[in-house]
Amino acid sequence: MLRRNFIASAALTSLVRPASAASTVRFVTDWKAQAEHGGFYQALAEGLYAKRGLEVKIIQGGPDVNVPQLLAGGAADFGMGSNSFIPLNLVKANIPIRAVMAIFQKDPQVLISHPRRDINSLADMRGKPILISAATMTAFWPWLKAKFGFQDTQIRKYTYNLAPFILDPNAIQEGYLTSEPFTVEQQAHWKPKIFLLSDFGYPGYANMVLVPQKWIDTNRRAVQMFVDGTRDGWLNYLANPARGNALIKRANPDMTDAILGQAWGKMKRYEMLISGDGRAFGLGSMTDVQWKLFYDTMASEGLYPKGLDYRRAYDLSFVRATLQKFR
Repeated sequence: MLRRNFIASAALTSLVRPASAASTVRFVTDWKAQAEHGGFYQALAEGLYAKRGLEVKIIQGGPDVNVPQLLAGGAADFGMGSNSFIPLNLVKANIPIRAVMAIFQKDPQVLISHPRRDINSLADMRGKPILISAATMTAFWPWLKAKFGFQDTQIRKYTYNLAPFILDPNAIQEGYLTSEPFTVEQQAHWKPKIFLLSDFGYPGYANMVLVPQKWIDTNRRAVQMFVDGTRDGWLNYLANPARGNALIKRANPDMTDAILGQAWGKMKRYEMLISGDGRAFGLGSMTDVQWKLFYDTMASEGLYPKGLDYRRAYDLSFVRATLQKFR
């Protein structure tokens, strides 16, 4: 499932209210409550925001409302950015919202196939039909074309219905590491082959915290405290997710222990959070080098104009300040 920039109405508020709430932060996720949001819910459950003087409300995502639009319009304070395209698109549109931390050092986008012998890498998919969504055609598809020689003639429409993939032994389709592969296993009773794009050089971050520039300018302390609390929440969630999962299941009853458990296991096994910049500089970190690589890669494919000031997409000062505290 592609992570979309949407929200729904359900919300959870910190279970432990700070003695003197300096700031209330309405944080919008990019989808319904799930393990991929676990560290935020863990921080809420353990009072990690509250002890820093924040009253945090988590607003669940869903298929109907655009997260960047809510941030730009002031209907939410902070929000989740699903992938590196979102902050750069905001720069392109001259909307002052920045990524201040990246939870996932690897974008969880995958291509999956049946357990067939002729597909063992992304390069093996060249020339073969692939089910992708409309959004993907302006996201990682140009990168696949540039790096592996994919062609638009391979595209078949993915409508988020797994039946065409399951029924066709020659099918290949996009997905999310912690979503489609597990659902295929449950419905088809066989394991698909998983090809994580980041393992083949895809350079994007994912699961970022987006903050309007006006917050950075007027209440840096609140932004810093949210970053610090979120970092601790994710570290604790990776160690023991029980408290975060309890809140997730309360917010989204469709989440079962099995779904949460497999997603948590994959995030750890595939080193989604503690790898790359996360291993070098700490959970949530970002670097100019990685952002430049992403921008240069996508600009070379015509997705962004040459000369775009991509540095306006992010602010590294908050994750650097967090890192200094732990050195």
